[in-house]
Amino acid sequence: MKINWKQKLTSRKFWAAVAGFITPLLIALGKTSETATQVTAVIMSGGALIAYIIGEGIVDYSRNTNPTLEETNELEELEEVDDAEENTH
Repeated sequence: MKINWKQKLTSRKFWAAVAGFITPLLIALGKTSETATQVTAVIMSGGALIAYIIGEGIVDYSRNTNPTLEETNELEELEEVDDAEENTH
């Protein structure tokens, strides 16, 4: 079974599970509840940041590989201008 890390790292449930595992582990190791709370906050903040970065990367990739009709028309117009300039030189 292959793990889809992109999907896991963008999942809030995954980050909540990580925090839910680490928090009681810290308490069991004798750390204060304040430390556990701070670590949980860092995990959740880091998870949100990672999810945002991966999500934006997916959107950017999709936009670059599947341009919208408007972007396609703009690209065609630019290519026509380039072709016309080449023919005049």
